[in-house]
Parts: sequence; structure tokens; C-alpha cells
Amino acid sequence: MKALLNPQSLSSISSLQINRSLHFDGLSSSCLRFPLTDFGGLTRRRKLSAGLKIKAVLDSEMMEQLGLKESDIMNPALSSAYRRSVIPKPNPTVLDAQARVCTGPTQTKPLSEEQAFKVFDTILRSARGELKGEEPVSKAQLGAFFAAMTIRANAFPEETQWSEGEKRAMDVFWPLLVRALPPDVLFLADPEGSLLGTGNSVGPTFVGNETSEMRLVGALREILAGGHLGYEEVKGVLRDVLPLPMEGSLTSGVSESLLSAFLIGQRMNRETDRELKAYCLAFDDEHGPPPVADVKSLTHYGEPYDGNTRFFRSTLFVATVRSCYGESSLLHGVEWMPPKGGVTEEQMLKFMGANTNLSVQQAKVLIEDEKAGFAYLSLREARPSLYSLVEMREHIKKRPPLATTEKVQQFVRATGKEAIVAGFYHEGYEEPLLMLMRRRGVHSGLVVKGEEGALSMTTRVRAASASKGFPVNYCSGFRSLSSDTALEADGVSRQSFNLEVDARDYGFEPTESPRTDRSVSKNIELGLTALRGEKGAAYDRIVLNAGIVDHLLGSEGAEDVTVAMERAKEAIDSGKALKKLLNYIEISRKMK
Repeated sequence: MKALLNPQSLSSISSLQINRSLHFDGLSSSCLRFPLTDFGGLTRRRKLSAGLKIKAVLDSEMMEQLGLKESDIMNPALSSAYRRSVIPKPNPTVLDAQARVCTGPTQTKPLSEEQAFKVFDTILRSARGELKGEEPVSKAQLGAFFAAMTIRANAFPEETQWSEGEKRAMDVFWPLLVRALPPDVLFLADPEGSLLGTGNSVGPTFVGNETSEMRLVGALREILAGGHLGYEEVKGVLRDVLPLPMEGSLTSGVSESLLSAFLIGQRMNRETDRELKAYCLAFDDEHGPPPVADVKSLTHYGEPYDGNTRFFRSTLFVATVRSCYGESSLLHGVEWMPPKGGVTEEQMLKFMGANTNLSVQQAKVLIEDEKAGFAYLSLREARPSLYSLVEMREHIKKRPPLATTEKVQQFVRATGKEAIVAGFYHEGYEEPLLMLMRRRGVHSGLVVKGEEGALSMTTRVRAASASKGFPVNYCSGFRSLSSDTALEADGVSRQSFNLEVDARDYGFEPTESPRTDRSVSKNIELGLTALRGEKGAAYDRIVLNAGIVDHLLGSEGAEDVTVAMERAKEAIDSGKALKKLLNYIEISRKMK
């Protein structure tokens, strides 16, 4: 894809027209993968004022020049295109069942008799190699599904335990499944050898293979009974089994069925603080001590890794705005992550031609560089062990504990104050997230229920029929009132707060949320249109999110929220924020 950045190559694409008159300190628009049109005559202090078009259609001549097949590119403007085609897809029938049963004690929806018979028949035919017209049921799916069935039977309230239909289906299929399923799955389905009453003796005697798997089996016996583990137990299991071996590796690795059962089982049992801390901190030393950026302030943004599927995702553009007045940011995530597989920062940056393979040391350099002032780190580079689980997470279907803890990371530290901002959706996870932030020792922490459970607060008026639980724009957090870190300070020196942000209180007119519907290019178009100073819903959201975050985190110069908002507007209207983004793309591309 590097040829896309070559002006000569770009000229052969009839649908892409680059205006070469735009320059920022030697950075031209030709470094981008999409055109910035009608930008002639731009000066540093003038807002950008013309149409922006983003097209990602490659003609057949360009495809041939790049040596690319259609299957390699698909439609890079959509988030779904970023799923790696080499990853085997899960079986859809069992995956639908997992969506119903691999969840919490009150959210689980037992299968009907018809559904249960279909699921068990699919599992049996897959195990026998007789399944036609569907993907085989993967080991990870088997582990997640049967662990969920066992936990429901052992520990869930009566209304979410097995339905009568599930019981009848199991009575019919279990005698057949016992002869078709491998021992690790039989253990998960019946660890005590008595639950199903058919004389299965595998469960009570199963110990696994090798030391690491034996520790995992021991932990699973507690989890399958609805119990919890200690910090060292969880950390020990994770460090034993991760990273998973890559394709083509000579090492077999741990049983995928057992590991998927471990991950989804802990989420179904609702993780304790000790368990969440273990997931959060287990691989902090994977690359040694984190580098320390010499900046006065660093905000770690913890967006949900699985992206947005419906609404504008603003955090990348908010980070560029905040960098204009010395509030440095570190964003992190992945290119594509289940279950949503939505638009992510990595997709947007990659689409625009930025380097998304930066090391933690390179991210530190970008954070310190006044021409950029922010950085993005892929989990692939920062924590390879955790990244190795992406494929398995698709086959688990529901979010594991890591979906919470990966949002509270410090891949780079700072000499000045640090803050963490994380998005959440489900009520009950706001306090665990703040607990992890305090454990990280940051000066300030903030959780936001933005749209889709992401960080983007909205200017839309809350509907009278809004869903139960915390409303969109709910914020909760803490800020340290001393120069010490939150970990070192006592409770008196840390101020807690919670509020619902109503954009009308800050002078914003209500607007509908800009929709992107998985379109990476649409999200970029909205963000860049706003950064060039064009007023509208996206512009308002960027300003709102920058100003509110600055104010709530106690950032210098943001004590008055009105001043914080005006500062964000000035960063956009002056052209500084757009310049920061373009600088970032150019500087990152030069890093090898």
C-alpha cells in the first residue's frame, strides 16, 4: 500500500484528485491516502473553507500496479474490511447461542427447545466431521459454550439456569456427544461427572497436559462452580498461556477450549477487583519498564477496542485539539476487534497513511515532539501477548475481562501529571474502571458513558424513552489536589465527582448524532471537516469533549469550563489542530 503515497501512482487513479497546493511546514496533502480538495490559499491563521472528498476506490490499473487482489483490499472505507481474512470464522449457529448464554446472571437468555436441539445437533455433526454448508464449530466456541452451560447450572439464579428445552436437548444429545467430543470439552461440560447423570468419568479425573494447562484446569474448577480466583492465580494463568502460538508455530500451546472457558467464565461470574487488577497489570513488564515522556501532562485514552458501528468517533480529533495547548495524549487500541468490529483509531490513521506500527519508544518521541504532541500505539506492538487473543475473542462472542482492563493502560509514562479517560456502557463497570485508574497511580481519572459506550459525549438531547441505567454523557471520576500521584496521596487529597453533561449548559445547540455506520472514510471526513473549522455536529462534539475532559481532569487553564471550550475552538479555528494531525502522519511515516 506504500505506493498509494506516491504522487505518480496517485495520478493514475481517476477517482482520486490531489490538490498539491496544501503545505504545512513541508508536509503536503500528497502524503494522505485521500484527497483534500479546494484548499488553495490556506494560511496558518485562516480556517479551511472548502469541500472535502474522501474516496477509497482503486481502479484496476492501480490494483495491478500494487500487486493487490480484490480480496486484499475489499472496501478499506468500511471497518469490516479490516478483519484479517486468514482468521477462521466461527460457526454462526453456535455463535448466536453464545450471544444468549455466555453472559451474566441476569442478562442470560436460556435457549428454547428448538434452539437447543439445533445447537447440539450442529456441535455433534461438526465433531463428527459431517457439518456441511457452515463453518465448523471451533475449539474456542466449544469451550465458551459448555463453560457457560456449566456455570449457569451451578451458580446462576433459577430464571437463567437451563430451560426445560435445554434439558431435553441435552438428554438426547449428551450420550452421543460423550463419544465425539475431546476430553477437555467433556471436562468443561461436566467437571464433576455428575451434572448430566450419564456416568461420564472424564471430568473428575481430567488434569490437562503440561504444567501450564494443569494450573488452568485447577483454576477452571473454581470458575465453573461460580467461584473466584486470587490476583496471583489469575496473573499466573495468563502469563503461563500467553502469548498464544502464531500460525505455523511448532509449539502446540494451551487448549483453546480451556482458555476460552477461563476468559468467558470469569466475565460471567462478574470479576472481582483482584481479578481485574490481574488482567490489567499482568503484562506491564512485557517490554520492560515503560519509557517516560518529558511532558507536563499526559492523558491516556481508553476507547473500547472494538470500535464504533453507528456514530462519529471523535477521540482522535479531540487529541489533536488538546495537543495544541500542551495537553499530550496517548491513544491505544487495535485495527479490528470483535464483537462489534467497528471503526477504530488505527483504521482511521492507517487509512490516512500514518504509521500504525510504532514502538512504545517511538510513541514517546511523538508525544514529546511539539509538532505532534500525541501518539497512537497498537496493542500489537505494545502488548503482543494480549494481542494474540484477538482471534479467540471473536469465537468467544461476548466480551472477556480484558475488554475492561485494556482501557486502563500506561504504555508510556510522563514526567508531569498523568490522567486516564475510559469509556464504559454497562452499569457496574464504572467503579472498577476508576479503581484500576487509582491503582495505576494517575493524578486524575475519568469514565465516560459516551455514545455506543465510547468516549464521545453528544450534543443530542436525551430522549424521554432512553434506556435504563446511566444516561449517555454520564461522567464519574477523581482528580488529585496535590502534586503527589493518586496512589501516594491519601483520600483527603483526592476529589471525586460525578455528573451528567448537558451540552446546552455550555452553549451548544442540540443536534442529532452524526452517523458513520462502520464507514472509516465517513468518520475521517466528519473529523477533518470539523478540524478545518466548518461548524456543525462533529465540530461541536470535538469542542465539547476536549473542553469537558480538560475541565474535569483539572487541566491547567481549564478551571473555568467556558475558557476550556474557547481554547478548544481556537485550536480548531486557527488551523493548529489540523496541522498537528498532518504533522503526526508525516512524522510517523518517517519512523522505521
